[in-house]
Amino acid sequence: MNNQFRVATYNIRYANTKDTGNLWIDRRAVVINLIRFHAFDILGTQEGLKQQLDDINDALPYFSRSGVGRDDGAAAGEHAAIFFRTSLYEQLDGGTFWLSEQDDRPGFGWDARHNRICTWVKLAGKPAGNHLYVFNAHFDHFGELAREQSSRLVLRKIKSIAGSSPVILMGDFNADHDTLCYRLLAESNELEDVIKLADHPYVNNPSFNSWGQPSDENRLIDHVFVSNHFSVKRYGILTDTYYSRVPSDHFPVMADLVQAL
Repeated sequence: MNNQFRVATYNIRYANTKDTGNLWIDRRAVVINLIRFHAFDILGTQEGLKQQLDDINDALPYFSRSGVGRDDGAAAGEHAAIFFRTSLYEQLDGGTFWLSEQDDRPGFGWDARHNRICTWVKLAGKPAGNHLYVFNAHFDHFGELAREQSSRLVLRKIKSIAGSSPVILMGDFNADHDTLCYRLLAESNELEDVIKLADHPYVNNPSFNSWGQPSDENRLIDHVFVSNHFSVKRYGILTDTYYSRVPSDHFPVMADLVQAL
């Protein structure tokens, strides 16, 4: 049974035609090569548009993918997608909810500026045995109240969907360790940040990097949380570059986990 595996959360930056020098067509192969080289078994991406996600799947066909666009619940807009190796896992269930007061339909709530979503899957290891739930979220960048309420909503959803089963929550939370949004998750009875569980975490840079430029906005806002069913072998913020450029305005955050069986 597959009880030791590698997870990562990665905001790949949506394909913005105004990102001169950092267009998706310029960095697509780099993002794909990074994912391939680091051999993620479960990967949560944020901001990816359908074509970007299709590009990843086309190049890395060993992944299956779950998730919908935040604007219509189908293909439109940014996705919070979950990729997983089909050789290791089978999807048993899944869905997406919106981070708003009406979480079953496209929309945004509180003081958010955009539609925000959380995608989840229930996976079974091959051969059958270890079940786990993976949640992948992207919180609003503007609304502080929206981020705090999103944390509360995600915790309620985890409880109602996963119950007491093993859970991994990952994503771009647009919140660092000093915020209430973060503390609601990290100090809950259900979850703990893997950075606190790993020996010698590899953290030389924050996860948000402003396209590799020094900035007061550069913070550790991408996180992986786990329930008490997991131990952490390694944790790192992966600062891969190419020709002094970064593949995205976020670095991926990875963790090697062991699931208790």
